[in-house]
This record gives sequence, C-alpha cells and structure tokens, in this order.
Amino acid sequence: MTPEGLKQLQEELKRLKAVERPRIVAEIEAARGLGDLSENAEYHAAKERQALITKKIGEIEGKIASAHVIDPSSFDHKKVVFGATVNLSDINTGEKVLYKIVGADESDVKRGKISVESPLAKSMIGKAVGDTARVVTPRGPKEFEILEIRFE
Repeated sequence: MTPEGLKQLQEELKRLKAVERPRIVAEIEAARGLGDLSENAEYHAAKERQALITKKIGEIEGKIASAHVIDPSSFDHKKVVFGATVNLSDINTGEKVLYKIVGADESDVKRGKISVESPLAKSMIGKAVGDTARVVTPRGPKEFEILEIRFE
C-alpha cells in the first residue's frame, strides 16, 4: 500500500467512527421513541446500518493493521515499480494514458490508479522509458510505449 492509500483508509476510519456511527446511534434512539420495536421498520433499518458500519470499521482496521506501506521514493526511479506514475502511449492508436500503480485496495481506474496485481501493471514492472509493455486485454493484445515514469 502506498502512504497515500494508508492515509485514505485512516481518514475513512475516522469518518466512520466520528460521523457515521454517532449518526446511526442517534437514529436508533429516535426510532426507539416511536414505540413497539417489534414492528418498527425505522429501528430495524437503523440497526442494520449500524451492523454494516461496524463491519466496515472492522475491515478497515484489519487492513490498516496488516498494511505493508511502501514508500516509492526509495526505489530506482528509472524503472517502473510499485508507486510509479507512468505515462503510456498505445502503440496502435497513439492514445496516451496515465496510470499510478497502487495496492489492490487503492485501485480506481477512473482516477488513473491501477492495482499492482493488474495485467497492465505487471507488464510494466521493471521496464524503463522507451520500453514496450505488452498486455492481453479482453479486446485482444495491446502494446504500450512507456513515455515517462515519475514518483509523486
């Protein structure tokens, strides 16, 4: 996991504990005031949301506890490694894309973050500027030229 990914998990955990959990507790208390709990849909819905938040808090705490945070600044910056931001050009179409290689829990393709476990990231690891990364996609094989490697 990148330091940025750890920070995001810590912020989400803080939000769940400081905002969401107290809000759900207040909803449960308000629902209790509505009368008979056996037929109180608001109460049961709030209890279900509370269970989901509690589960999510536990999952995030587990991820943080077992996280192996890797600082990309300690790597050789001439090759693609975990934490690198890579500017690529599709050899066939000329289309340029920019991806940051992150841990599986941090990946978000829409934001340009791909998992180190993804086929594209695996094809780039160890390559340098000017090298070609070959990957098999659902639409067939693709080749990308590595235009730039940077660490942010």
